[in-house]
Formats: sequence, C-alpha cells, structure tokens
Amino acid sequence: MTDSKDNSRRKDKPWLIRTYAGHSSPSESNALYRRNLAKGQTGLSVAFDLPTQTGYDPDSPMALGEVGKVGVPIAHLGNMRALLTAIPLDKMNTSMTINATAMWMLALYVVAAEDAGVPAGLLQGTTQNDIIKEYLSRGTYVFPPEPSLRLTTDMVTYTVQNIPKWNPINICSYHLQEAGATPVQEIAYALSTAIAVLDAVRDSGQVAPADFGDVVARISFFVNAGVRFVEEMCKMRAFVEMWDRITLDRYGVQNPDQRRFRYGVQVNSLGLTESQPENNVQRIVLEMLAVTISKDARARAIQLPTWNEALGLPRPWDQQWSLRIQQVLAFESDLLEYDDLFTGSVVVEKIVTEMLAEATAELDYVLGLGGAVAAVDSGYMKQQMVQAHSERRTRIESGEQIVVGVNAFQESEASPLLADLDSAVLVVDPEVESQAIADLQSWRAARDDTRVATALAELQARARTSANLMSATIECARAGVTTGEWTATLREVFGEYRAPTGISGVVGSVSPDLAEVRQAVEITSRECGSPLRLLVGKPGLDGHSNGAEQIAVRARDAGFEVIYQGIRLTPEQIVAAAVAEDVDVVGLSILSGSHRALVPAVVDGLRARGLSEVPVVVGGIIPDADATWLRERGVAAVFTPKDYDATVIMRAIVDTVRAAKSMPALPNPCA
Repeated sequence: MTDSKDNSRRKDKPWLIRTYAGHSSPSESNALYRRNLAKGQTGLSVAFDLPTQTGYDPDSPMALGEVGKVGVPIAHLGNMRALLTAIPLDKMNTSMTINATAMWMLALYVVAAEDAGVPAGLLQGTTQNDIIKEYLSRGTYVFPPEPSLRLTTDMVTYTVQNIPKWNPINICSYHLQEAGATPVQEIAYALSTAIAVLDAVRDSGQVAPADFGDVVARISFFVNAGVRFVEEMCKMRAFVEMWDRITLDRYGVQNPDQRRFRYGVQVNSLGLTESQPENNVQRIVLEMLAVTISKDARARAIQLPTWNEALGLPRPWDQQWSLRIQQVLAFESDLLEYDDLFTGSVVVEKIVTEMLAEATAELDYVLGLGGAVAAVDSGYMKQQMVQAHSERRTRIESGEQIVVGVNAFQESEASPLLADLDSAVLVVDPEVESQAIADLQSWRAARDDTRVATALAELQARARTSANLMSATIECARAGVTTGEWTATLREVFGEYRAPTGISGVVGSVSPDLAEVRQAVEITSRECGSPLRLLVGKPGLDGHSNGAEQIAVRARDAGFEVIYQGIRLTPEQIVAAAVAEDVDVVGLSILSGSHRALVPAVVDGLRARGLSEVPVVVGGIIPDADATWLRERGVAAVFTPKDYDATVIMRAIVDTVRAAKSMPALPNPCA
C-alpha cells in the first residue's frame, strides 16, 4: 500500500497566528505575550484599555473604573517600553487595535523600537486606524470625521515613506458585523471607508501619483467571519474581486501584487453565547474555516476569540485553547496543500455574483451620498446597521434563527468547564488603576517639563496648518508627553464629536408578546398619569452601543418614551438627565467590566437627588457574583447575554417600575 499523499506537493506557509491580548498593566501584558509566543504564536495583537483608546490618562475622571479592564493601559513611552521588553521588534509582526489615538501609539512604538536599537524601517505590523467604523460601532472616536481622516492621511503618507513594512490602516469591517451589518453591508461600508482614505491621501498631494500603488499596497483589512461559513467564505471572495476592481479602475494601479486584498480576521464574537458556552468552540472552528478554506481568499492573519468571552475576560489557558485550534488546522490538516477548492463551483460562483451585485449597489448608494464621511454624519450607515441588528434579534426571539443552547436544545448536562464559575474568567485587580496612576505621577515628575511644553506647542501649531503631524507626534513621544496630553492638545484644535445613535427611523418588532407588553406599559402609564419614561445610559468609556441601541428600539416599540443620548457619559451626566427628563427607570449598559465602579455611582447619585424610588436596571457581561453584588447595592435587575429576548426584558422592566411605585403586579404572560 502506498501513501496517498503526494510528498512532492508544496505546502503553503500558514497565516500569522495571533491571540488578541492585553490587560492590567504593561508588565503583566508583556509576560502574557512572551508566554503566548513561546507556545507558537507568530504575531502580536495588542488590546489597549479604553482610556488609552479614547485619549485619557489613568488619572482622568473619565478613566474611572476602566483602567486595564479590556486591554493594557499605555500612558507614555515608559509604558510602551515595558510592554515590548525582550520582544524582537525587528522580527515581530505587531497588530495594534487602536483608532482615534493610532498616530500616538505608533509614535510610541517607533520610539520604543529606536531605544531598543531597531530602526523604524524594519518594523512590521498594523495600526487599525479605521475611525469610520468607530462612529458606527465601537465608539472609541474622539475628533470629528474630517480631522480624524486628516490624522489617518498623515499616518498613511508617513509610513509609506518612512516605515515601508507597516500597514498604517486596517479597514475594519469586523465591528460592522458585530453591530449588525449583513455581509453585503460589511463589504460596502468597509470599501467606502477605504475609498474615503485613498481619496484623501491622493488629494493631500503628499504622495506622488507614480507612487500611489505603494499606498494601495499598504492598505489592509480586518474582517469578521460568522457561523454561516459558506456565506462568509463567499463574502471574502467578493471582497477580493471588488477591491481588485476598485484599485484598478478608480486608482489605476497596474501592479496586481499592489492590488491584492490583504486581510486579517477575528471571527465572530456577536454569536458567542453565555448559555452552554462550550458550544462556542465549534462555532469558532466553523468561522475560522470560512477565512481559510478558500486559498484565493485566505486570511493573512487570524486571531480567535475564546469559548468564554460572553462570560468575561479570558484567562491565559482559554487563549491557549484558541491558539491550539489554529495550530491544529494549520499543521495537522492538509488544508494548506491544495489549490483553491472552489474554483469552478457553480454554487459558490452564484452566491459571489449575487453578493457582488448587491454590495456594488450599496457602495454606489453611499458614494452617491458623498462617501463614507457624509454617510456617517447623515446617520445612514448607522441606521441601516441598527435595523439589520434589530431584524436579527427578532429572528432569534421568534425561533426562526436557531442558536443552539439559547432558543433551542436548551437541555444540558452540568458543564465541568463551569464547575467553578468564579474562576472561569480573569478578574483584573482593582489596584491596577491606582498603580497606573502612581506610575503616571512618577513619569511626570522625572521628565523635562520644558521639553514637553515645547513639543506640545509644536504639535498644536502644526495641527492648525495642513502639515503632516507624524514627526511632531514622534517628538512628543520622545519628550515624555502622555496620552492624555497629546489628545487634549489636538482636542483644542479639532474639537470633539458625538456620532448619530442610529435608532430613529428603525422599524421595530411586532409580535403577540410585544402587544401584551405594550398593554402593560399603557396600563402603568395611565395609573402614573403620564407615559412611562426610560433613560438608557452608557456610563464610562465603553462604546459598544449595540445592546443599548436594541434595548432603546424595543422599549420604544413597547410604548416607553425613551431617552437615549449615546455613549461615553459620566454617572453625573446620567443622573442629571434622569432628573431633567423626570424618568421612571434608568437602564445602564456596560460591557467593559467597569460596572462595579460606575453603577453604584449612578445609584448613589439618584439617591442624593431624591430619586431613590427610580429603579436602576443593568445589562452587560456581568458575572453572577458581580450581579449579586450590584443587587445588594440597590440595582433592581441585572440582564446578561443569556437574556436574549428583549421583549421579555421590557416586561421585566415594567414589573420593576410597578414594584418601585408600590403598584399591584399585573398578569405576566412572558413569565
């Protein structure tokens, strides 16, 4: 018997294998990176905490409760040096998930590398730097769209000329899907962003027309892959074709290598479940297949979420499991030994052709509005995604879209993975924040204040002109400027921005259960003498507003008067709004793990203003022990991802209001 494998067959080089990681402190994160690299990870993917992403130092009041929670805090050059200790930057490919402060983080990375003896020309990696999707999904924007696009343009032109192996922008459709975008919307809105960036670079005059292909060659993408892996694979083939067409026809790039669609992936987190979370493992595997199985549209880098991300922050062991999933596919299977498996497939070609037509039509519509920036300002793209997400929720709630373990096949044996639930996720030490503040104070005390002031003055002066800001930003990094100082200086010139919420005009849900809830709202409103008013609040820096938006839409459908002012509010602002709007209930949404710091501040603030009878309900990724702790401190109800039916949540809120007002309970068919 002979081995059926052709030993002469050349096996492709695997993609960059990453895990998205960072927490607590630069030194803790550095230790995690070095352990992961020792286990076979081949690239870094840095998660920054929310103050770093939104341009605040750890001692800012806006950073309360957020330091080190969803990523590593980087407030100055010393932090970046500690993060990268003993990591070979001349060989490492580093991805940084950073947007509004991307220029600043790249400057710190460049200077830290120089200090380690690695010139900028050798650095390899990516700054995400896609601010458009921040207005649509993650919410870590700072400045208005136009100056934000100017920062992106400056980074693109500087890196092409000075850091040629660096991808200065990673057009990020990943978070668009997390916010509800369909595959067609994901393609169209991501490509409209790419066009906005390339047009801005071209029109800036900073790159000679003959060198524009070099700009196109440094544009990369970061996409999502859901569990409908056939559709997702076809989406990637459509992405490849459209990008090739756009870069050839719109920008005249003749070199096919420069037109290549280069993308990395984190597979879908939206579909990960708190109920029966062990099912997330097979979801992750299927989603990874979508971006690896087709050679002609294969990802260049992959990072996978973990099985327990719907419960909280993953532990190192959980990340190792996701790392091993990649390694088994890359090194044990024969996937990398073959040409594209779908060339000539009638089914695949049909799906791709349909997607191309629909995505092209949607892209043309956005361009007809004036492009991505205009479609952000008008709220068009945001509203379309909120609508799509609302329709997805409705399909799940009705059972039309099955989610195993959530709305079907709910019977389950006790999971040994959850036997010790309190240890199933990583808990960040509350002392991390005070340690970061102490470190920041020491850094400020040791630096040359005159040099800092000079560097910031030069940055501000250049920001008032059309000069490229990258060199001035690098000098700020060398001088010892902090993240908050760099951002505050540019805020003075560029101002700030609040993106449209996208909830107006969304067509909501209609169902018999919702009709019952509407009746309960109407009865309660009559008994109160005025319509029930719900304030939906997003305290802290968590910009993931998808859940809050869907609750606001469903509450409106249920008959509540809804007050929703968007993201990034302080507890004091939420309390002030509750007083001014005379609300009956406050609903808070927090996904960053900062609920222990922020929620009690709202509850106590309401009591101090004489509104102790106004109940507070909370939704988010909240461990059971924390939910109990919040209830003990006055929270009326806690909802987590397992509470997937928004109509049931609405009825629970009505009952909560009635209990707070000492009204008799109403019959509840949702119970």
